[in-house]
Amino acid sequence: MKVVLFCGGYGLRMRAGANDDIPKPMAMVGPRPLIWHVMRYYAHFGHKEFILCLGYGAHHIKNFFLNYEETTSNDFVLRGGRTELLTTDIADWTITFAQTGIESPIGERLRRVRHHLDGDEMFLANYADVLTDAPLPEMIDRFSRRDAGASMMVVPPQSSFHCVELGQDGLVGGITPVSDLPLWENGGYFVLRQEIFDHIPEDGDLVADGCAQLAKRGRLVAHRHRGFWKPTDTVKERAALDEAYARGDRPWAVWERKRAGTGVSA
Repeated sequence: MKVVLFCGGYGLRMRAGANDDIPKPMAMVGPRPLIWHVMRYYAHFGHKEFILCLGYGAHHIKNFFLNYEETTSNDFVLRGGRTELLTTDIADWTITFAQTGIESPIGERLRRVRHHLDGDEMFLANYADVLTDAPLPEMIDRFSRRDAGASMMVVPPQSSFHCVELGQDGLVGGITPVSDLPLWENGGYFVLRQEIFDHIPEDGDLVADGCAQLAKRGRLVAHRHRGFWKPTDTVKERAALDEAYARGDRPWAVWERKRAGTGVSA
């Protein structure tokens, strides 16, 4: 199944300064950028055809893959001055690099790569900066058995703030962590059918327009995930993921898990 990744935004909250023009998906977590971690997740489950919706800083993403160093994240043997890889990351990936505009909303970016989907009934879509350990095959299977136009992964609110209940006299009646409220946030992992294009207008948004219209028609389903899920909207969030990676605490790296009883990476 093809995977559409939205990686053309400015990512202003991730900037280290005025001279920093690195797009957010290229922010590093360990030895690889965020976009690689997201793509590696999908590839682990067998989805290795990617369509990158490029925009701001596209040359950074292109150069990364054009000059990709397999030895950075794979074991190899150096024999007679020649490198022999023992494993590979992207050798069997197909990546389409599509310029979708600098200012384009997410929905418009999707519209502009529709022809690359070859009319596939179903496809996957995601932001290129959100990491998770969600069971993707289960998500796809549940959606494939539903008569719906789109599936959206949802997660509990991530805010560390508290909601305060106030009485008319100004007295506090209760304090509740936002994360404990019966609310769900868009988690960014989508399974879509071609029907989604019927509800995204020119310069429209995937969620506010496409998904909202499907929801009104009872054709949007949610996959609730309470496991690991981390966005990287800020420098602090990216740094926290980088530190976790260094500690070996990387639950999103499902490809590093061992097959039970074999000691071989899955």
